[in-house]
Amino acid sequence: MESRPADVKTGAEPFSFDGGRVGVLLSHGFTGSPASMAPWGRDLAERGLTVRVPRLPGHGTTWQQMNRTGWQDWYGEVDHALTELQERCERVVVAGLSMGGCLALRLAQQRPEDVDALVLVNPAVALRRFDLRAVPLLQHVLPSMPGVANDIAKPGADEIGYDRTPLRALASQLQMWKDVRAGLDRVVAPLQLFRSEQDHVVDDWSQQLILEGVSSAVTELVTLTDSFHVATLDHDAPRIFDDAAAFIDLHTRRTTDG
Repeated sequence: MESRPADVKTGAEPFSFDGGRVGVLLSHGFTGSPASMAPWGRDLAERGLTVRVPRLPGHGTTWQQMNRTGWQDWYGEVDHALTELQERCERVVVAGLSMGGCLALRLAQQRPEDVDALVLVNPAVALRRFDLRAVPLLQHVLPSMPGVANDIAKPGADEIGYDRTPLRALASQLQMWKDVRAGLDRVVAPLQLFRSEQDHVVDDWSQQLILEGVSSAVTELVTLTDSFHVATLDHDAPRIFDDAAAFIDLHTRRTTDG
């Protein structure tokens, strides 16, 4: 097993498993880490799928390091992971939590032939918070603001995120949101979207924009009643794992049947 870099927090390492000819790429969210997706990745691996859970640059270390990265770095990491899965697998599904959902949507926009289906959990492409309008200016005078990690109802769960939000990185995320929103109509892959009724990080505007904006012939909305934002580590995680597995099987079945 590859050793963990000294600056990466224990538990925030990427997860990888080589299974069958169906691959799944899982992307964690802004200021989070692979810890939020690793249990899902292990579940998929137990079902025989090939799985990649990359660590986005600047994540799982310190918020100061993350402030030296931007959305092109994060997208580059998932783009590389998708290429690796495409070389190994016959069908590939991309899934993401929060900002990871935005990265998944961008992959589906830029590489529609390579993404057979999308699974999004509390995806973020916009927020109604008025204070975000000041971030492009604030990033030049303030390094960070209070963090948003670990919005989880289940006691003891930890996504190994930051207690501070790096503002330069946040400003970059806002730029990516704008770019992805402008191209939502280019998303044609079947889409499954899980949405927590109680989410203290991402409001329902993203859900509305995504479901109304994509060109996918199949869109499925699943409401989660017992989880907060990081639902992949929360009480509804088993439902996400089971429902997503069924959705993935349905939209990649021609691989195993053919």
